[in-house]
Amino acid sequence: MVRVAKNPEDERGTFAVSRRTELPIPFPDLHIAPRTHISVAKQMRRQSCGDVPSIPMCPLGCSSLAWKNLSEQWRRPMPRAVDGLITETEAEAKADAQRTSRYGSGRAVAVSAKQPSTAKQPLEHFLSYSIEFSSFAQFAGNLSAPNTYSDNLLNNIAHYAGSKPLIRVGGNTQDLSLFNASQQQATIQYFSAANPDYPANQTFGPAFFESYQTWPGVRFSHGFNLAENSTEARAALLDSVPYACEALRGKLNGWELGNEPDLFPTVVNPIPPRGPDYNPAEYVAEWLNWTRAIHDRMQQACPDLATNASFKFFAPSLAGAAGLSAFTAEPVFEAGLNTDHDIGYISAHKYIAARGDLGLTLQGTLMNHTNNLRAVNDLLNISASIQAIPDKNLIPSASFILGEGNSLARQGIGGVSNSFGAALWGLDYALSLVSHGIGRWHMHQGVNYRYQAWQPVETRNTTKGTKAPFYGNVAVSAFLGDLTNAESRPYVVDLALPNFDESAFASYVNGKLKKLIVINMDEYNATVSNVGYVDDYSRPVETHSFQLPHGYKSAQLQRLIANGSDAITGVTFDGYSYAAELDNGKPVRLSNVTIGERLRVGRNGKAIVKLPRSSAVILNFE
Repeated sequence: MVRVAKNPEDERGTFAVSRRTELPIPFPDLHIAPRTHISVAKQMRRQSCGDVPSIPMCPLGCSSLAWKNLSEQWRRPMPRAVDGLITETEAEAKADAQRTSRYGSGRAVAVSAKQPSTAKQPLEHFLSYSIEFSSFAQFAGNLSAPNTYSDNLLNNIAHYAGSKPLIRVGGNTQDLSLFNASQQQATIQYFSAANPDYPANQTFGPAFFESYQTWPGVRFSHGFNLAENSTEARAALLDSVPYACEALRGKLNGWELGNEPDLFPTVVNPIPPRGPDYNPAEYVAEWLNWTRAIHDRMQQACPDLATNASFKFFAPSLAGAAGLSAFTAEPVFEAGLNTDHDIGYISAHKYIAARGDLGLTLQGTLMNHTNNLRAVNDLLNISASIQAIPDKNLIPSASFILGEGNSLARQGIGGVSNSFGAALWGLDYALSLVSHGIGRWHMHQGVNYRYQAWQPVETRNTTKGTKAPFYGNVAVSAFLGDLTNAESRPYVVDLALPNFDESAFASYVNGKLKKLIVINMDEYNATVSNVGYVDDYSRPVETHSFQLPHGYKSAQLQRLIANGSDAITGVTFDGYSYAAELDNGKPVRLSNVTIGERLRVGRNGKAIVKLPRSSAVILNFE
C-alpha cells in the first residue's frame, strides 16, 4: 500500500509519500505532476487493455500479463525525468504539437434533428454542493458576519440555473461532531497531526445553526452523527434536533444520518467506530432506531417538519469504495432500510480516484472522458442493483443522486485537483452524469481542500479565492440553463466523440436542438512555475465539425479557457472572472478576453468551430 506522509501539501501540489510495498509499481515514488510521457500513453492504448489510457485503471480491468508488460515499460529508463515522473523529450513534444489534428479529421459529427430517445433530463439544482460539516460555519458565516463572498458565487450559478444550488452539510465530520447546548462558540475543533485537513473531533453549539440563515433562497440538508454511539453522543444527537429543525424551517431539503457507514468497520478510520463484523442488518437496525428517535423529538419541537411529506432522508450515503467498503447498497435495502418510507433521495458517493493511489495524472485520471464514463457506469450499476430487488416495497420511490463526490478523495492534490484541467474534468463529468440519467451532483467542498471550488476565508494554508473548478461549475450551469421549469428543462445526449480526451454533448429543449458543447481535454501546460512540465510550443487550435439539422444558421459562443490545463488562476468563462479580489466573487468582464463570438453555419449545414487545446466552448443556436 502507499501511505501518504503526514505533512500537508501546498496548493502547488508538492507533498511527500512513504512507500511500503513489495509489488512493482509504475512510478518509483508518488510525486504528482500534471504531465506524463505522452508516447507511452499512446502506446498503452494499443495494448490488450483496450482504450484505457490511464495506468492505474489497468489492475482493475486488464489481464495480469498486460499489466506486467505496461509496468515493465514504465520501469525502463526514459530520456528525461523530473522527481521520478517521466516526461516527454523535446522532440516528442514538438512532434505531438505538429501532428495533424485527430479532432477535425474525417467526417463531421452528425447531430440529430429530433431529440434522441437516449437523451436524459437533469433535476432542478443539478449542480449542487456538499460542504464538510466542520467547514460550514466558515463557508456561510453567521448572522453578524455572513459570508457574502460565498453567497455571491452561489448567485452566479443561479444566474444561469434559475435557482441557487442545494447545500448538503455533512461528510466525515458529521460523524465526529457532538452538540453542546451550553457552548457559546459555533464550533470548537481539535486537530491531530495525522490529518490536518479536518478536525479529529469537534463540538458545536446553538450558534452553529446561524449559518443556515445567511444565504437567502438556499435549501439545505443537515447531517446527524451516527458513527459515535456512546451514551453521551446519542444524547447530544437528540439534543441537537430542536435547534436543527427550527433553523431549517422553510429551507429544508432533507436530513442525513451517518456518512459512509460502509466504512465504519474498516481501516480507513484510525479507530473504526464499528467492529469488523458490522453488516447491513446491523446498520439498518441502527439507522431505523435513531431515525425514529429523531422523528419523535422533531414531532415535539417542529411537528410541521415531522410529517410524512417533510421528514425525508438522504440514504444510505455509502462510499462505494471497491476493496474498502464492508457492504453495498443492495443488501442494505434488502435488510429494510426503506421500512418507514422516509427516504427522499437514494444517495451514493463517488470519487474518480484518491490521493495516494498509484499512477495518478491530470491527463490519465481526470482529463479523460473514458475514465469519467467508467465512474458514471459504477453509479448506474449501484442504482440498477437497487431497482432489481424483487420485493418492490423495499425500494424507495426516490431519485438516485450523487450525494457527495469530487475529483480525488482525501481532499484532492494541489496542482491537480485545483487546476484548470480539473475544471474541464468537472464539466465533462457533470454532463456525463446528466446524459446517463443521474439527475443531481452535490460537489463536495471543505476549507483548505485542494479540490474546492472556492476557499471561503483566508487561512495560513490557503488563500481566499475562487478556484478553477468553480468556472467549470458555471459552464455546466450555462449549458444546462434554467432548470426551474420541468417542462422546459433540457434533455442532454453524449455525442460519443472517438478520443478519450475529448467530448461533446447536445442539449434539446422541447424536442429541438438548443445547444452544443465541445470539451477538449488534451493536456497543454503553460504555467511558468510548473518547472519541468511546460509545453514549449504554441498552443494548438483544434477544429471540430458538426453536421446540423436543416434550418440552423448561426450560434453564439461562450468559451471556458485559461492559459493551460495546469493553470490555477486566470480562468474565465465567457470573458467573466469571478475572482474574490476583483469584486468579491461577482462577475467582472475582462477586457483582454475575446467575447461576443458568432459562428455562422455553412450552407451545407456544417458548424465548424475552432477550439484551443485544453478548453471548452458552448454553441448557443440562434
